[in-house]
Parts: sequence; C-alpha cells; structure tokens
Amino acid sequence: MCIRHIFISPGHNFVGHHGKPPSEHPTLDVREARLLAGRGIEGDRYLDFKDDYKGQVTFFEWEVYERLCAQFGVRDKSPDVFRRNIITEGADLNALIGTEFEVQGVRFLGTQESAPCHWMNHAFAEGAEAALQGHGGLRAKILNDGVLRTGA
Repeated sequence: MCIRHIFISPGHNFVGHHGKPPSEHPTLDVREARLLAGRGIEGDRYLDFKDDYKGQVTFFEWEVYERLCAQFGVRDKSPDVFRRNIITEGADLNALIGTEFEVQGVRFLGTQESAPCHWMNHAFAEGAEAALQGHGGLRAKILNDGVLRTGA
C-alpha cells in the first residue's frame, strides 16, 4: 500500500452542521503525521474524539477518487474533499474491515466502512454519495504509536 496523501484538519466542517452550511476549517496536506495509539492523528479534529472510537483514522482509495473524477467530469477538486485522512494506492480497503494490518510500522484495526454521507454531493459532485456506496473508505483504530509518510 502506497500513501499518496495525508490530510488533517483542526475542525469539523460537516459533522454537526446538518441543515446548516459547512464550516471552513482548512484541510492540511502533510508529508508526515504522528499517529497515537487509541487516540488519533496529532493535529486532527478526531484526536481524542471519544474513548475506543472506531474512526481514529480514515483511509480512502486513490483509485476510487480517480474513478469518481472520470465519472463526474471533476478536474478541480483534490481528494481532501472526502475528509478522509490517508489516501492510499494499491490496496483494497474493504478487504481490511475486521482485520489488523500494518503500514510503515504502524498497526491498525480496520473497523468498518467510512460510509459516505449527503455532504459528498455538496463537496464533490451531485450524485457522489450514491456513487461512493460500498467505497467510502475505511475507518480504523490505531494500535501503536508511529509516523506515516507520503510516498512510501
């Protein structure tokens, strides 16, 4: 599995905003990030979100992003619009649900699909939520401290 991007954001743009416009917290595309076991990613909105949280980190497939860009004719949006932390290439993330896996020495437990929501239509393109069903990414728990880097 190759890591193409690591995204962190200090605040929630969509969670808790149903019926209201999204917030405008920046999404930072970082070259490396420190992951903390059972807690989340340093600097990210989900760090210490709640005990035993299933989405301490989220993964998203680059291949799904490319497919959606082609399907909807989108050329002006980065994969950060999906609000997932780690953009991977070369891995079937759905196959990791319910399993432990390792990336660059950091161990994870894949907990469930990171299901798409109605905000995907706003953030990416109308119809994106439906197109992402079954391919919304992976939520995972972090099992040991470590650092992830892009390009590796």
